[in-house]
Amino acid sequence: MERNTRKTLTGIVVSAGKAAKTIIVAVDTYKKHPLYSKRYKSTKRFAVHDEEQKAKLGDTVIIMETRPFSKTKHFRLVSITASKEGQN
Repeated sequence: MERNTRKTLTGIVVSAGKAAKTIIVAVDTYKKHPLYSKRYKSTKRFAVHDEEQKAKLGDTVIIMETRPFSKTKHFRLVSITASKEGQN
């Protein structure tokens, strides 16, 4: 599988520093109810591999689907788009 065809998602770091090289990223998606057509927010949490341990709590990050690193880790950190510290 080429890197260009892999799934990329944007989310917010909700847990960092508790496990080595692992962060938890919450990704929000908006879905439409099939019968009532109301939009609702769905949040999914992904375990992400952070090799350099750069991401901090509250950062907005881009993650990419990759080979399994463990039982639950199937994504890796691509980049940090917005830092919580810079927003003061």
